[in-house]
Amino acid sequence: VARNSILLVDDEAGIRKSLGAVLSEEGFKVTTARTGEECLRLLEKKIFELILLDIWLPGINGLETLETIRKRKVDAAVVMISGHATIETAVKATRLGAFDFIEKPLSIERTLVVVKNGLENKRLQDENRTLKSRLGQSIPIKALRQQLAIAAPTDGRVLIYGESGTGKELVAHALHHQSLRNAAPFVEVNCAAIPDELIESELFGHVKGAFTGATANKVGKLEKADGGTLFLDEVGDMTLKTQSKVLRALETQRFEPVGAQSTVSVDVRVIAATNKNLDQEMQRGNFREDLFYRLNVIPFYVPPLRERTEDIPVLAEFFIGDFSRHYGRPPKDLSEEAVALLTAYSWPGNVRELKNLAERLVIMTPARRIEARHLPAGLLKTNGPGEDPVETRSLSEARMAFDRDYILKKLEENRGNISRTAETLGIERSHLHRKLKSLKITVSRGSVRTQ
Repeated sequence: VARNSILLVDDEAGIRKSLGAVLSEEGFKVTTARTGEECLRLLEKKIFELILLDIWLPGINGLETLETIRKRKVDAAVVMISGHATIETAVKATRLGAFDFIEKPLSIERTLVVVKNGLENKRLQDENRTLKSRLGQSIPIKALRQQLAIAAPTDGRVLIYGESGTGKELVAHALHHQSLRNAAPFVEVNCAAIPDELIESELFGHVKGAFTGATANKVGKLEKADGGTLFLDEVGDMTLKTQSKVLRALETQRFEPVGAQSTVSVDVRVIAATNKNLDQEMQRGNFREDLFYRLNVIPFYVPPLRERTEDIPVLAEFFIGDFSRHYGRPPKDLSEEAVALLTAYSWPGNVRELKNLAERLVIMTPARRIEARHLPAGLLKTNGPGEDPVETRSLSEARMAFDRDYILKKLEENRGNISRTAETLGIERSHLHRKLKSLKITVSRGSVRTQ
């Protein structure tokens, strides 16, 4: 979907021309249609972020068009336009999923505000859907999303912990998109992928002649992120020399490009991520303690897939569906036995490994149903010594065991306090009570007992 793409549907040529011109001047990509039928034909060929839809159209009217748009599950924000709408019409449009309503004669200021709000609302919904589908919907991930919603609109620095492949970059993107800086750039620096001798130039830029090969001035990632977010991925791989310069830039929001005599000032929010244990790295002298405390204002932890097994079937179905559409293949589903095997596997490569397997299964499995025999031999092994073999645990048993262990752990951390535990888990207190009852966990006066 093209960013800022708008479909303007109105039978008045003057509206299409004047409003289309105003929106184009504001940087939106505008396509116009005269009728509801033409609108629906365009939606079959192209994806739009927002639709401005007149209610009174020749042929099928705007409300009928909106109803068809929703039945077809078109993923776009819809704003209705009307010259003489009744309250009944407005209520019906809202029930059909219209984001807002604007009246003729159109106020340009009001229209632009509604369009920008509609696009922003859609992007937030898309971000939440992406997090649900690509990270999962387990209790730990719900808790993470709750933390994210609180931290995102602030300028607090965030340090994201997690093993490789858990989705740390996705969390960083979500923090940016839900922040007040989302209209400004999100700039990523992979500290592990850039050679030591080039990382300073990459971060801070350089002037022509600063070193051999510096044939022109270069703007660094920190300056490119001005007004927005700088994401330092694998920050634990920075050299101590670079760490000291990053620390100074964080403290002052000022830095000198390599070889320059003058300083550059920026306004940047920094989000960092690491798969290393930074406490151990500090003890070994590999990571600066003062930089750690600067970055670790709000710590986030993305748990590995083996700690949230109920997400495995959800993620597997999402990736299989996604790759089926990408490769133009018919949709595939997983047999119960295949799901049980996927759930029992330990996933050392986490979500990335699961995503790669889903792509392989879509390409290499001709059948519409993916059976256990289609899975790699490695998935037939048990998770480790002392654990139940895959064959003896059903999917529901595996999920229940995970929920039980995780909730018991959180109850212990919160000393049996139900309200605090529910808040930590990101669920309602009543929901936690029902969960405890189903898992046969009893909490009385801070004491936790299991049956």
